[in-house]
Amino acid sequence: MSRQNRLFFWLACLIFGLALYVPFTISAENDQVVAVIEINGTIDPGTASYFSYALAEAGRMNADTVIIELDTPGGYIISAETIRRLMDEFGKPIIAYVNPNAISAGAYLALSADAIYMMPGSTIGAAEPRYLGVGEVDEKELSFWEKEMAGMAERQGRDPQVASAMVRREIVIDGLVQEGVLLTLTAAEALDVGYSEGTVENRSELLQEINLTDAEWHIVESRVSDTLVSWTTNPFIGTILLMIGIGGLILEIISSGFGAAGILSMAAFALYFGGNIAAGMAEYWVLILFVFGIALMLVEAFMPGFGIFGISGLISTLVSIVLAAVSIQTGMIMLLISFILAGIFSFFAFRFFARRGALRHIILSEEESADLGYVAPTDQKQLIGLEGKAITVLRPSGAAEIDGRRIDVVSDGVFIPAGEKLVVDRVEGVRVIVRRID
Repeated sequence: MSRQNRLFFWLACLIFGLALYVPFTISAENDQVVAVIEINGTIDPGTASYFSYALAEAGRMNADTVIIELDTPGGYIISAETIRRLMDEFGKPIIAYVNPNAISAGAYLALSADAIYMMPGSTIGAAEPRYLGVGEVDEKELSFWEKEMAGMAERQGRDPQVASAMVRREIVIDGLVQEGVLLTLTAAEALDVGYSEGTVENRSELLQEINLTDAEWHIVESRVSDTLVSWTTNPFIGTILLMIGIGGLILEIISSGFGAAGILSMAAFALYFGGNIAAGMAEYWVLILFVFGIALMLVEAFMPGFGIFGISGLISTLVSIVLAAVSIQTGMIMLLISFILAGIFSFFAFRFFARRGALRHIILSEEESADLGYVAPTDQKQLIGLEGKAITVLRPSGAAEIDGRRIDVVSDGVFIPAGEKLVVDRVEGVRVIVRRID
């Protein structure tokens, strides 16, 4: 190869290498990624499970920033606290985007973020804790939740009194909220009191506000398992599952064999315990306690009476159901309601199957009436003291002729040959007892 050709070859390699390197370096410098986590609906253990997975995905995609898009009426405090701890442990900036509502536990998550942006017409606040959505909590829990909200606001340099007014109705802030009303802020009000860094129409405007205009955003989708956990840990769905489990168990006990009711009961209990364990609301030992309780009750079923095994099994089963719930109070209410519903369900199910004939092998459905030829045995006490003779050998049962009739009799324990004279000694139910006349 000539000198000129060698020079041309190396120059071409240099240009080709620069062509590969320059775009790569430019792409690396501008390759900014934003992960979007959508929190919609009730904040529950399924939401916490999804959020944990979403943050892990954000870490795997090396996201520069995480945006939490909030549209929630609130939810479980324990789930919101779990999410907040995950946010604290994440090393990258987390931005809350209220689109369009962050109420109650949603407001808590927004305050836990590094910055808050809201869309026009959105709201944030109204964070008074309620027991199962209907009952008031005691002062201890109310005070704790108020300080949690105020602490998150204070951590980000916001006025803690505003956060407290979202929790307590008696707090008054001039020009913002009056006594007896929970504080809920609009986008404009939140911006005025420092509870929002800005109001944006959409995600593109939000990226401009946080200086990530050229960033590529990726929505982290929830998994099927997260949806399943949300469903099974919902108090309403959990009560239905317990009703099916208990009702199916009752039907299985009063019917013979192992059939559809038993399978349905096992599936319902598996969903109830599996969902709560997957959500981190219960440990595996709770499921073991439930199985142990069922085993003890089965042992009691093969033993006479109702003793220590039955009582221990029943207590173990009930305790495991309560401990698997999101809280002890919730578990007790769910258990009580499910027992009532299961009793009603079992009653009507039993009548339905009995009417259809599905239980004809274990239920006596025909009446022994006189029309069908069934007659009650006659009272034979009038034979006491009458004499007769043995028609057959009595050893000890046989037949005798008494008062001109053939009657089945039983001797008083001795052998009586045929033809011997005898007398009716006593009558016990349908048994006529005779003895030989010496």
